Amino acid sequence: MTNVTTTVRGACPQDCPDTCAFIYTVEDGKLKDVKGDPDHPVTRGRLCTKLNDFAAHHNNPDRILYPMKRTGPKGSGEFKRISWDEALEEIKSRWTGIIDEFGPQAIMPVHYLGHQGVLNGLTAGDAFFNRLGSTIAEKTFCGVGREIGTHLSIGGSTGVDPESLVHSKYIILWAVNTLSSGSHHWPFIEEARRNGAKVVVIDPLKSRTAVQSDWHIPIRPGTDAALALGMMNIIISEGLTDAEYIAQHTEGFEELAERAAEYPVDKVSSITGIPEADILTLAREYAGNNPSVIRQGVAIERHRNGGQTARAISCLPALIGAWRHVGGGNLGLTLAPFALDWDAMCRPDWIKEGARVINLHNLGSALNELSDPPLKSVMIYNINPVVQSPNTEMIKKGLSREDLFVVSSELFLTDTAAYADIILPATMQAEQTDVMFSWGHFYWTYNHKAVEAPGEAIPNTELFRRLAELMGFDEPEWKRTDEEMIRDYLDWDSPFMEGITLEDLQKNGYAKVAAGDKDTRTPHAEGNFDTPSGKCEFKSNLAADGTFVPPPFRAGYNGQQLAGYIDPLPGYTPPFESPESAPELSEKFPLNIISPKSHGFLNSQYANEFKQLRREGEPIVIMNPADAKQRGIEDGDAVSVFNDRGSFTGAAKVTDDTMKGVIASFHGHWQKKTGGNGSHKGSVNAVSSERMANLGSAPTYSDILVEVTKISAV
Repeated sequence: MTNVTTTVRGACPQDCPDTCAFIYTVEDGKLKDVKGDPDHPVTRGRLCTKLNDFAAHHNNPDRILYPMKRTGPKGSGEFKRISWDEALEEIKSRWTGIIDEFGPQAIMPVHYLGHQGVLNGLTAGDAFFNRLGSTIAEKTFCGVGREIGTHLSIGGSTGVDPESLVHSKYIILWAVNTLSSGSHHWPFIEEARRNGAKVVVIDPLKSRTAVQSDWHIPIRPGTDAALALGMMNIIISEGLTDAEYIAQHTEGFEELAERAAEYPVDKVSSITGIPEADILTLAREYAGNNPSVIRQGVAIERHRNGGQTARAISCLPALIGAWRHVGGGNLGLTLAPFALDWDAMCRPDWIKEGARVINLHNLGSALNELSDPPLKSVMIYNINPVVQSPNTEMIKKGLSREDLFVVSSELFLTDTAAYADIILPATMQAEQTDVMFSWGHFYWTYNHKAVEAPGEAIPNTELFRRLAELMGFDEPEWKRTDEEMIRDYLDWDSPFMEGITLEDLQKNGYAKVAAGDKDTRTPHAEGNFDTPSGKCEFKSNLAADGTFVPPPFRAGYNGQQLAGYIDPLPGYTPPFESPESAPELSEKFPLNIISPKSHGFLNSQYANEFKQLRREGEPIVIMNPADAKQRGIEDGDAVSVFNDRGSFTGAAKVTDDTMKGVIASFHGHWQKKTGGNGSHKGSVNAVSSERMANLGSAPTYSDILVEVTKISAV
């Protein structure tokens, strides 16, 4: 009997800023273990709590391994095994019939970043559906609003290298829970703190990161722009600016100063719920402790004023000259230096004139209300919208339509896949080839196929080759191998790719983009911002006439939701659902809910694993003691959270981790995997809205009002 053990280099596929480098251990052709690469400068041999048993996830006996066809009612999860030929023939027959009767726009893909790979992730299938002529799915679930807001001020900046954080002296983690959703930044932050840095967390919830910080500043959701403008007012009025940097490398300072003057500290305190003394201390410390850095989390965009909030925050570093220093400035996405040929990946030239675009935030409405033509088929992959998308009750209603043909490519029978007519088996990362960019560091990471896929599972690349052949597409693109696709998709001529070859990437497993040395890097010490003026634009030239519609900064964004006036200066607008903007609604539903990412799940992934469920526990509703007492709720009581859109239940956790008027419930729980005693029902996104923020069609998950009532003691 042989006992051959090998190791293979890989890369984490999850939608996380860390993009860890893997070491797969394979024994006799079976995946036995997955560890973090100890040599990788960011991974450093450690995986997060979600991924540290990735081999067991691969070998989960509940995996979908063969094509299946629905036999019971939609949502029942009743299926029978069929062959690939049968599955493809069913898809071809149904799609051909739909196209003949309604046209190809009656079909729409529904997908996102359940996998983050260049080949199998965000853009997988875009070229196929563009060629088919389907409705285009605009994918703006995270990052787009924040990055467009930032773009208006500092352009497509590469920002601060996370490895440079060790040189920072004042670190603001704004709307980000680093320890749960990007934990590999934390060692750099800890090193900075050992060198004397102060770590400040601005977050409505006392998160794991807030607990470990030097100072947690709780804030009312959706009011962050008011805080940023108030900080500007203090910095400017007290002469704490870097006048030389402002004069040489910024535009619109006088106009910004006038805008900031509209936000005196007492007004900002009233809006944000932050004591005046804390606002003053924050502004003064931030300005007086360079190098100062702000890490903006994606959550900053998830309310009505999300894009302008990111704009306001991204103006702060230039005011104090933070960009002069190593480890000073703004850290948002790190995507800019990852040179990809998005057109080669997505083939926008295949999009037919007049193609319909539907933002996936509006999936529930589209499934139930769209006409001319109505949606008659959706193909769902790399996403679990019944748990993760806004307005989930509408989505479930739409997916229940008997006249809607639903195809799902999946790993497990998720809450969404249960509504499918045909389910196709997908591979996991160790069973496929891919290359990963990162939105949290500057390293490409290569994933080698380590083991053969179980059953009849296939990667997305092979899936769309088969579908292209099925639909009669004969372009040479559909004949390429995965390696040929990588060679076509990466822009090897970009200056950021200097010194990187595919062969070296395959051999070493990772390579850092050519974006400067972490110990000397100051990308904007001399300005050089990617803006029309080359400066930090406090007053945006791109939005000078108030009608700016930005180009897509990544695939899936089509700028369809940006009609109307855009203020060329950063500003504050109250949330859609607040006492100020909707007083009658707030009387009925007085509590603002936020739904942060959980510690044990990655969005809804791993929420079917026993180990992660045990770690994460049942759904909870975090309530301030004053709110709980007013409603007769005690710690541990089962409660219902509801508004006019829907409801969900959970166990009350009564704590001062949130301020009065704010509740929190972590997202990601599968409905069928929670509530062993039958007390917990629904998803936190049952109460969320399809409304989008003021820039980039960002979601408004933190701009939601609800009420909470007690059900019974648990």
